[in-house]
Amino acid sequence: MAFRASLRFAAKPLPAGGRARFLSQAAAVPTSSSSTAGAPSAAQIRRDASLPNPDPAADSASAALVREHAPFMVATYSRPAPVFVRGEGSYLWDLENRKYLDLTAGIAVNSLGHCDPEFAKLIAQQAKTLVHASNLYYNPWTGALSKLLVEKTVESGAMHDAAAVFVCNSGSEANEAGIKFMRKVGKVLDPSGAKHEVVSFANAFHGRTMGSLSATPNPKYQAPFAPMVPGFRVGTYNDLAGIDALVTDRTCGVIVEPIQGEGGVQVGSDAFLVALARRCREVGAVLQYDEIQCGLSRTGDLWAHGRLPREAHPDILTTAKALGNGFPIGATIVNARVADKIKVGDHGTTFGGNPLACRLAHYIVSRLADPALQAAVVAKGQLFERGFARLQQRFPDLIAEVRGRGLILGLQLTQDPAPIVAAARERGMLVITAGTNTLRFVPSLTISDREIEEGLVILEEAIEATIAAAA
Repeated sequence: MAFRASLRFAAKPLPAGGRARFLSQAAAVPTSSSSTAGAPSAAQIRRDASLPNPDPAADSASAALVREHAPFMVATYSRPAPVFVRGEGSYLWDLENRKYLDLTAGIAVNSLGHCDPEFAKLIAQQAKTLVHASNLYYNPWTGALSKLLVEKTVESGAMHDAAAVFVCNSGSEANEAGIKFMRKVGKVLDPSGAKHEVVSFANAFHGRTMGSLSATPNPKYQAPFAPMVPGFRVGTYNDLAGIDALVTDRTCGVIVEPIQGEGGVQVGSDAFLVALARRCREVGAVLQYDEIQCGLSRTGDLWAHGRLPREAHPDILTTAKALGNGFPIGATIVNARVADKIKVGDHGTTFGGNPLACRLAHYIVSRLADPALQAAVVAKGQLFERGFARLQQRFPDLIAEVRGRGLILGLQLTQDPAPIVAAARERGMLVITAGTNTLRFVPSLTISDREIEEGLVILEEAIEATIAAAA
C-alpha cells in the first residue's frame, strides 16, 4: 500500500531534505559483522540504512554495555536498545551519538527540558554548600519551598485553603503521606476506627508502594503482591450516579487524579469532580487530588483542578515528577483541616526535604508558575491537537479519539500502539503509551512550535510505516 505525506503545518517548514536533519546529527550506524553468528540479512541492512535511528545492532557499543550491566539489574523494566547518555532541551542523544526528539520528558518529569542551564548551575552551587543534614534540624530551603508552594497554589486560584506542606522524595511517597493523613483524620473524627475506608477509581495510578498500590486497582500491578492493604474501595471514574453509594460515613478519604495519566489520559469531568467533593464534605471525608502527572502547569494552569469552583478544591494535593525536573522530590500539600490533626512523630522521612532537592524545586516552581509559560503551554497543546485532528482525518480507522489538556495528551488507537512507538523511535522520536492502546504525549513544557511540527511529521511517518508493514 502506498502512502503520501499529507500533513501541512502553518509554522516554519522543515529544512531542505526533510528528515535528513537527523542523519546530519548521527554517527555511523554500527552493523553486525558478517563473521558473527546471526549476521543481518541484506534486507535488514537495507532497512537499517533507510532509517535515521535504527535500534543499535548486536555488535554496537550500546549492546555491549547492556550485556555487561543487565545481569546486575533487577529486571523490573523491559527497555528498548538505545542507551541515552546526554540531553539538552527537548532532545536526547544515545551512545551511538544519534539524536532523538523526546516527547516523553522522562514521563512528564523534565518540564523545563533536559539539562536546563540554571538548574544545572544550582545543583553545583548547592552541592558545594549543603546537601543533607536530616529533618532533625531546620535548613533554609525546606521551609522556603513549602511557603512558595502554598503561596503559588493559592495565588493561582487552585486549592484556596492550602496551608502546609510535607516534603518527601517521590510521587508514591507523597501519596502514601496523603493516605496516612486521611486515616489520621478519620481516627480523630471517629476514634472507634470505623471511618477508615479509602476510595480510589478504576484505571488510577497512584504509585507502587503498598499503600498507594492498594489505591491503584490494576491487576497487572496488584496481583503479584496481593493481598493489598485492607480498607480500599474502587469506583468508576466519571460516574456521578455511583458517588453516594461509594463514598459513605465509613470513608476517611478519596484519592483521585483530575486527569488520569497512566490510565490513558482520561479527563475527569468538572461535574464529576464537583459532585465528588460535595459528597466528601457531606460525610466528612478528606479529598485528595493526585496531580503528580497532570499538575505544575502541564494543563496550562498551575494545577489541573484550578478551573474548578472552590467547593471542589481538595484537602490534600500531591505533586512530584516535574517538581524536581529529574531530581527526586515529592510534596503533599494540605489545608488546615488536615494539618491540625498531624502531630510530631506521625510521619517522617530521612531524605525528604533535603536542601539540595528543595533549592532545585524552589527554582522549578518559580519557573513553572509563570503565567507566560502557562499561556504558551495552552497554545502548544492546541498546535498538537490540530495536528492530531489532521492525522485522525487521514487515519480514521486507527485513531479513535484525542484526549487531554495542554501538554498531557493521548491518542486513543484501535490497535496496539507498540509498533508505532518502535517506528517513531527508529525515526528519531520518543513517545510512550498509557492505558489501553493509547499513545501518550507529555513533552517538556518548553518544547518549541518547530519541535512540535517535527514530532507530528515523524508520527505520521511512523504510522505510515506501521500500516505498510502490516499490509
